[in-house]
Amino acid sequence: MVILAIDLGVARTGLAISDPTECLASPIETIAERNREKLSDTIVKIAKERQVELFVLGLPKNMDGTLGESATRAKEFGELLEQKTGLSVVLWDERLTTVSAAGYLNETNTRGKKRKAVIDTVSAVIILQNYLDSRKKP
Repeated sequence: MVILAIDLGVARTGLAISDPTECLASPIETIAERNREKLSDTIVKIAKERQVELFVLGLPKNMDGTLGESATRAKEFGELLEQKTGLSVVLWDERLTTVSAAGYLNETNTRGKKRKAVIDTVSAVIILQNYLDSRKKP
């Protein structure tokens, strides 16, 4: 199954995709778009082109596990994607993925504008790989 992961942000949204065997998460791109309708249309187009069968959307929970304003926006965006595509959207806890992504980018000495352009996509890869790994566990 081909799965598309989304790290939804206010200004930028990162995308990652799985291979059909669900072993590997790979980066696609970061979309700079604030308008949710336009963003969803772009993601729907990418999903159709890549024959996506499932979405995994990062759910930004607070550190204590509660849901705040960002989580509410993510849920609403997930519902919008479901309506537009008929595909299921799995909400996946994304706590600390940006911290992990920053660590990876530090290791590769990615700084400045280049870092800003890719951190959301790296976060989407982490979200997706964590989801894929969880599906393999008995």
